[in-house]
Amino acid sequence: MAGERSIDGRGPLYRLYAKRLRRQVTPENVPHHVAMMIDGNRRWARQAGFPTAAEGHRAGAAKIREFLRWCDHLEIGVVTLYLLSIDNLSKRDSQELADLLEIIAELADSISTEPGWRIQHVGRAGVLPAELARILGDAQDRTRENTGMHVNLAVGYGGRGEIVDAVRSIITAHHERGGSMEELAASLTPEQIGEHLYTSGQPDPDLVIRTSGEQRLSDFLLWQAAHSEFYFVEALGPDLREVDFLRAIRDFATRDRRFGK
Repeated sequence: MAGERSIDGRGPLYRLYAKRLRRQVTPENVPHHVAMMIDGNRRWARQAGFPTAAEGHRAGAAKIREFLRWCDHLEIGVVTLYLLSIDNLSKRDSQELADLLEIIAELADSISTEPGWRIQHVGRAGVLPAELARILGDAQDRTRENTGMHVNLAVGYGGRGEIVDAVRSIITAHHERGGSMEELAASLTPEQIGEHLYTSGQPDPDLVIRTSGEQRLSDFLLWQAAHSEFYFVEALGPDLREVDFLRAIRDFATRDRRFGK
């Protein structure tokens, strides 16, 4: 977002600036839950002269690993990463999609070995190739008892679909208890729907970050982000720097959060 001149990430000036930003971030102004949309991987690959988008997606995955370490360093409790939408499954070129699925599988497997991190797949496993669904399930099972940073991997995810799935789950549970539709209609609350979302039991995201200059939600956490703060970064996903992230956190700390009031 606006304001400060770009600082090269390789020089001493960058390191001094990053150090100054870190001092400005204190535990009381760090969000509990950050949602991230690493966007612009394909554009990055084109601009770098690569013949396919795969190198952009690999660079984006490498950046995600960095991003998670930045979050862990600030002791952010929950991070949700938008990796693959339901729309992507039908609208991406078949070879690009195959490459992306492989890269996501490698990423999930890799970050599930980080000490303390708990991995959770959010999305529809049934729409994914069996091997990717297995790897995501294994990463979740392997880290289930971990108590460190909670990392949601949104794969095969759509916000509208999540709300549909939550309502279906509520209807099914109500029917199994023998309740009538009239009773359900009279008693349904936003809190009930929240309890049946993929992220049930987690705090809603305080801050949603999107790279590449795009300013839209793209069907990401539509319910949970009702009162989130948003921060848009011009840098393409693989070019995101720690100072960009720290600026986002600093900016978040200055917001007057109204929560609809």
